[in-house]
Amino acid sequence: CVPLDVQAACQDATVMQELLKEGFHRDLLVRAELGVGEDAGRCTVAARTHLPPGIYVDPYELMSLQQQNLTKAVLTPDVIDVEAPEYLATDLLVLLYMEPDPRCSRCFRATLPVHGRYHRPAEESEEALVVLKSPEVLICCCDSHLLAECWKPAEVEAPCPGKTGGPCQWYSITHKPVYEETTLQVPVGFRQHIS
Repeated sequence: CVPLDVQAACQDATVMQELLKEGFHRDLLVRAELGVGEDAGRCTVAARTHLPPGIYVDPYELMSLQQQNLTKAVLTPDVIDVEAPEYLATDLLVLLYMEPDPRCSRCFRATLPVHGRYHRPAEESEEALVVLKSPEVLICCCDSHLLAECWKPAEVEAPCPGKTGGPCQWYSITHKPVYEETTLQVPVGFRQHIS
């Protein structure tokens, strides 16, 4: 049984994900407002999202951005065929580390460049739809005393930056997505143009 004061502190987070820019080359913006207090600023927060075969992250572009400290993410698998069309590609799991938002003590945000893949030509439509589900929000508070009762332990094969020694446990935060899914529209050719 969880005490009432713990239940009061365990508020759901709010998560929003959107695609910026147009065309094949986009930026995925993820924002989260946690349902915990000021101590969240001492924690590491990440968004774990599954990218379907129609969209991918360029590992070389990501490496360049990480060297410039502009973003930090872990890709699974870490070898990605950037030339593969959608119908020959596989899903991609991205753990995107989020930065504190200076305008809000409980808010975090991150941006990641993503790219649409070519799809098969279609009979009638000029575009294919790629659906991104809302990400899972993870938190790791190695040096904080936030209530672990609020969260479920999560299996994450990625480091928790800033830990001072010993293992650190990631937790999955209960959250309410602003949108259940985000849709990317990718231009496709017409099948009758093949000849």
